[in-house]
Amino acid sequence: MDLRKVQRTSGGTFFVCLPKSWAEKNGLERGVVVAITEMADGRVAISPKREVDRPPRVAVVESTPLLDREIEEKYLLGYDIIRVEVKERISVADRERVKQAVSRFVGLEIIEENYSQIVMQCLLEPSTVPPEKILRREYSIAAGMHRDAVTALIERDVSLARNVVARDNEVNRLYFLLVRILRTVIQNPSLSEKLGIPPIECLDYRLTASLVESIGDQSAQIAGKVVELGDNPMPEGLSQRVLRFHTVAYKAHEDAISALFTHDVSLAESVKAQQEEVAKMFYDAEASASAQLSDFAPHVLAALASMNRIYDDSVDIADLVVPKIS
Repeated sequence: MDLRKVQRTSGGTFFVCLPKSWAEKNGLERGVVVAITEMADGRVAISPKREVDRPPRVAVVESTPLLDREIEEKYLLGYDIIRVEVKERISVADRERVKQAVSRFVGLEIIEENYSQIVMQCLLEPSTVPPEKILRREYSIAAGMHRDAVTALIERDVSLARNVVARDNEVNRLYFLLVRILRTVIQNPSLSEKLGIPPIECLDYRLTASLVESIGDQSAQIAGKVVELGDNPMPEGLSQRVLRFHTVAYKAHEDAISALFTHDVSLAESVKAQQEEVAKMFYDAEASASAQLSDFAPHVLAALASMNRIYDDSVDIADLVVPKIS
């Protein structure tokens, strides 16, 4: 931290000298305009004017076995334009990898393509997509997946199960979008102010989004077991235990998310207080499934393990709830 004294001219104007090293690093000279942003907590952020009207950030990647991973990395780091370039001709396989990668990220589109390069651009303006809105949408889809996956398990509905698996892609797309925006917010104080999310809260949003994405993954795994099981019926006693366990696990993440957005610490604590009861219900359902002689017992046990993981994710979300600072 660089401490400096506030000074005042004879005319009553207050001023503070900028650090020389910072000014030189950002190319500031006499007469250059800087942007001054007053934050909600009383702080003032000073940014070079060229950062306010900055040119698009461009990343160039080569065609390698890690091409799709490179595109993902550049998207999450907030690059506006991602250009794939090769010396010769881009192979058909790599073109297909690029298109598959683009389909995973919200706002990313191919805007130019020729024999030796593919240019992608993110057309989404971060200031128009509040992180809370994205997180709520991500959770809404994941919660629906959890509900429908268990319904498919109990009712042996393979078609519904396949639909649940397909929805996991949308949860992943929203997760990647949220990570991109949160990283942009951390680097841009004015955007943080505009979206109403302090940089210090970005970590909690990132962790919550990851846990919600995990709920979606676990739900997709439950649905996958339904597809493997086919139409084999589940004994009535076991289905009742599974449904009872699901009801508690579902309400846990519903309450945890609600507590996070409302800063309701008591509601968050109620989620964590159920751990002993949930453990007993899990072991009861697990014992009932293990006692079955049919081939579907291992699949049901795997589904129960996924539901238990969903409850654990709910507890982790509840751990992130803190009282609202007035």
